Amino acid sequence: MSDESGGSAFSEGYVIPIAGLLSFAFALMAGLTAQRALSGDPADVAVPVGFAAVAVIALRLRIKAIAARSGDDGDASRK
Repeated sequence: MSDESGGSAFSEGYVIPIAGLLSFAFALMAGLTAQRALSGDPADVAVPVGFAAVAVIALRLRIKAIAARSGDDGDASRK
């Protein structure tokens, strides 16, 4: 799946859109399950909190991928 150029997976550009979609999907699932968690058993709160945590992790991965991509672009322009 690599062109053997020695680059990382972040430079291929697949991580940024996939991480963004995952972040959006988990945030949406957290929002959809929030009403049931607030009106039900206190143990039901774990589901939206878990979804929100995964959404934040996916967003952080996307931000790191963007930073790695812009860092690679900056190094290429300096050469």
